[in-house]
Amino acid sequence: MAYDVDFRPKTGEIPTDPGVYRFLDENGRVLYVGKAKNLRARLSSYFAPLDSLQEKTRRMVQTARDVSWTIVKTEFEALQLEFTWIKEFDPPFNVRFKDDKSYPYLAVTMGDEIPRAFITRNKEIKNAKYFGPYTQSWAIRETLDTLLKVYPVRSCPSGTYQRAKSTNRPCLLADIGKCSAPCVSRVSPAEHKAISKEFVDFMNHGDEEHIESLRARMMEASETQQYELAASLRDDVTALETVLEKSTVVFTDQTDADLFGIADDELTAAVSLFRVRGGRIRGVRAWVVDKELERSTAELVEYLLQNVYGKDATFASDVPKEVLVPLLPEDSEALGAWLSEIRGSKVDLRVPQRGDKRALAETAHTNAKHALGLYKLRRTADFTARSEALGDIQRYLNLSAAPLRIECFDVSHLGGTGVVASMVVFEDGLPKKDQYRKFNIEETTDDTESIYQVLTRRLKYLVNAEEEPSNKFSYRPGLLIVDGGQPQVNAAQRALNDLGITDINIVGLAKRLEEIWLPNDPFPTILPRGTEALFLLQRVRDEAHRFAITAQRQKRKSSIATELLNIEGLGEKRVTALLRRFGSAKRLRAATFEEIAEVAGIGQVLAESIIANIGQTESL
Repeated sequence: MAYDVDFRPKTGEIPTDPGVYRFLDENGRVLYVGKAKNLRARLSSYFAPLDSLQEKTRRMVQTARDVSWTIVKTEFEALQLEFTWIKEFDPPFNVRFKDDKSYPYLAVTMGDEIPRAFITRNKEIKNAKYFGPYTQSWAIRETLDTLLKVYPVRSCPSGTYQRAKSTNRPCLLADIGKCSAPCVSRVSPAEHKAISKEFVDFMNHGDEEHIESLRARMMEASETQQYELAASLRDDVTALETVLEKSTVVFTDQTDADLFGIADDELTAAVSLFRVRGGRIRGVRAWVVDKELERSTAELVEYLLQNVYGKDATFASDVPKEVLVPLLPEDSEALGAWLSEIRGSKVDLRVPQRGDKRALAETAHTNAKHALGLYKLRRTADFTARSEALGDIQRYLNLSAAPLRIECFDVSHLGGTGVVASMVVFEDGLPKKDQYRKFNIEETTDDTESIYQVLTRRLKYLVNAEEEPSNKFSYRPGLLIVDGGQPQVNAAQRALNDLGITDINIVGLAKRLEEIWLPNDPFPTILPRGTEALFLLQRVRDEAHRFAITAQRQKRKSSIATELLNIEGLGEKRVTALLRRFGSAKRLRAATFEEIAEVAGIGQVLAESIIANIGQTESL
């Protein structure tokens, strides 16, 4: 039996965040919807050897032709979104929610003299108030267990209730405060029904009114020195806040909104759309497009709204009351009027600033950023695309052969100090991270001098290749790239000339317009946007930039650690605690005496010494 399936994503492509995933067939029909606290760990379990999977799972994986996922902030958001999609798509492999394994509900039998709260899959109980359905019984059981601490409603079955009533002995739930024990008349039926009504009201609204009421009673009890009652009310407030935290995916104002997240670079843009109706996420969509022309985020927003809500577009007839975007275009008023005309009533086009909407905006941006990274990774990993890219680079730059080994260099510093350079290596269009290198530059005048120093140090290994043929530094690149324009390229060419190397091509890639500079050429070469060649060059340059920044930050952190260790009384553990708390010399200098003294193991005396020393050390 086959070990793998064609559509299996690479493990590194799958995020480790919580989220919801969907398996789809060849026609795009959703076969299965699931949620996971860790998407990578969960999805990897589906791609074990097929003969090791359960029959149903194996059949689903063999039927599927693709898998997609959506990142959320918490596991409880995943729970809500999973249910939404199961109801929307009715996936055939989610059969556990049908027949005898139907959705669980929380029911409260308000029609009974002594109401009972319990979990059930039977929705035919007369005079019962239902809440749900829920996708996982454990989640609602956890919620019920928490609420019973605040609203001690009877939750036992009829047999247990009648036995306690006949023996005049309550069950354990009464003893631990999770039942008001109407069975032994600790409360009257009327009092118990009042408690049940409060329980139902909280489940109906789930707002802050109950919490504020309990908090006011807690303060009143504290002021009258009824400390046990105040402590009990405090625990009730904590319990209700815990319940509300499990529904962070729901907008408290029950609004209808479309919320867009955008992540982009010079060549590509990814969009994530969260469609919220009645305060709950009802759908998620994502797009990735190659930008033919350079567009700002504000221009992308305008372009996006036109394509989403324009005539004959997917959502042309479903414009919500609010459209939330990451940045407003210059003509936002006109766009708002246009959307209002389509809807037939006012549409609020704005940027979310705080609260649930801001939190969901961050989640949408996270999904867009992940989609962009995944798109770039898959595009680079595609053999055909890589071959096309290398061939195009050879043709556009007039190289004698395709550059099978590419090395790229970048320089990073902080205000001219702590200068670090990076070298990244791509072979056959793929990164060779074991061959990455970083260079510390002790003295330099500017970026061009830094580039000259780094290239000289690196290229000496090529000159001495016969002495150390096994050294990876002795591998000859087909193309050298420096991050920058003509000055940086000319400095790199000077390093080649000084070492007498004439058979290596070198170019510079400037970030703003992605133009390619050749040595001593006053005019740049412009590659067509969207080509595989430009995409690969950009990815190589961006990787060198990332690696250089990481190395520079590590150097700054190491520098401040060394400086702090020279302060009397500071050992490695205390220095580690300071770095963990503040992270950088800049933040440590900006910290107050009280903030430094609060760090574990520091205290007031050491805090004074730290402030005195770091204030005198401007090179940190």
